[in-house]
Amino acid sequence: MTNHTTAQKTQHLIIHGRVQGVFFRDSMRREAQNLGVSGWVRNRMDGAVEALVQGDAASVDALVRWAQRGPQMASVERVEIAPGEGQFSNFEIIR
Repeated sequence: MTNHTTAQKTQHLIIHGRVQGVFFRDSMRREAQNLGVSGWVRNRMDGAVEALVQGDAASVDALVRWAQRGPQMASVERVEIAPGEGQFSNFEIIR
């Protein structure tokens, strides 16, 4: 008999728009922790925010939807979404 565990989903996001200097990374970290999603988020040199998010599919999808809006001060223009790889135990802001 096979054990049906929830499949892990990992997504790589690049969030474009007014997303730096608006508490995007810290807000995303808090949202990820609330959803039980692990991974990381960081600012990119080109002004975008990059994240790798991992968890059960429903939670990852919820965080992706959140990233498409962002925190109150952000103005998200678009989010590039691709499959991601890795194993993460928590969600952190990296540099």
